[in-house]
Amino acid sequence: MAEFSYKAINSQGLTEEGVKTASDQQALLKELQSQGYIPIKIEPAKAHSFLGIQLGGGTRLKQKEVLLLTGELATLLDSGLPLDRSLQVLIQLTEDNPTLSRLIVDVLEKVKGGSSLADALESQSGVFSRFYLNMIRAGELGGNMADVLNRLAEYMDSAQELKDTVSTALIYPAVLLIMSLASIFVMLIFVVPQFTEMFENSGQELPFATQIVVGLAEFLQSYWWVILTVVMGLVSYMKSQLADPERKKVWDARFLKAPLFGEIVLHKEVAGLSRTLGTLLGNGVSILKALGIVRETAGNSVIKNILEQSEEHLKQGGAMSDALLDSDAFPKLAVQMVKMGEETGKLEEMLLRIANIYDKQLKTSIQRMLALLEPALIISLGLIIAGIIISILLAILSVNDLAF
Repeated sequence: MAEFSYKAINSQGLTEEGVKTASDQQALLKELQSQGYIPIKIEPAKAHSFLGIQLGGGTRLKQKEVLLLTGELATLLDSGLPLDRSLQVLIQLTEDNPTLSRLIVDVLEKVKGGSSLADALESQSGVFSRFYLNMIRAGELGGNMADVLNRLAEYMDSAQELKDTVSTALIYPAVLLIMSLASIFVMLIFVVPQFTEMFENSGQELPFATQIVVGLAEFLQSYWWVILTVVMGLVSYMKSQLADPERKKVWDARFLKAPLFGEIVLHKEVAGLSRTLGTLLGNGVSILKALGIVRETAGNSVIKNILEQSEEHLKQGGAMSDALLDSDAFPKLAVQMVKMGEETGKLEEMLLRIANIYDKQLKTSIQRMLALLEPALIISLGLIIAGIIISILLAILSVNDLAF
């Protein structure tokens, strides 16, 4: 048996694309015809690779594509179209994206077969998170699917905007660092050696600063592979450390305590978890189930452990804020707002407010870090380059003094 991608016209005259398993192309052709399809194209399925969310069969779906699917489906349902008709329209709208179109075709087939939308989405081999699926289930049970999809789209849009903000903010320091390091390496490997022979022929002892620079240049020329090996070794070491759950807890605790960087990690975790939990609670998901889902989305082991303790505290009849208060890592402001939400019965609203507050604090923390990082990079790398140039000039002057 093998997988084949196909394009065919269904009984309603709409074009459909998908992937099916069959012994050969002829067998799939007969199967499609027996189901009332008019096959247009059948060919062996190709593997697609996208950055983002895992899709069955080794392919991936971008986060922005899931956001597009969610937003357009919400719009179609808001306009009064039934679910199956909305999915058919989405198939036509995504014809230029075979991967996404194929997924919607498969979901539509399962919905027509009697599956709920949540079950049809869950069958897509891990494309959609537990958070996403539980939101859809809550919408189906409450009969407000369009509202739930709109909330999901807003949630994903906020998360994507925050991610883009962080990525954009880090571009300039990254480019500055790369270009500065490249300049240093070019000077040491290509520029300094041009003067080395002249210095050696002078017969005079070079200034100490020049000896350091020349020695460093010679080391880079002869043993550049040592530096590359050390860097690769450090990367491999960190990967192995973070892959071990026990060691990851140690490193995650260190990350939270790191100056500036720890503040950014904490604010990012609190903002994301608060928005996820608030969104789930607002759509009728029980707090215990919502906490279990949120715990899985936590990226930091320390925060995940705090959420586990909160879950256990709730099971024993306590309040979530009490468990959060016992931890030193969770921000006190967030804890007090959670406590206030529990006391007033507005926990969902308070959680979303916490998310907005820490989104803003995250952006402020990033700006503060960059405000310190950029001049620090410019000054330190400028001093290094100036040091190399000065060491060469000192040697040239000493050679000239000897000549006179």
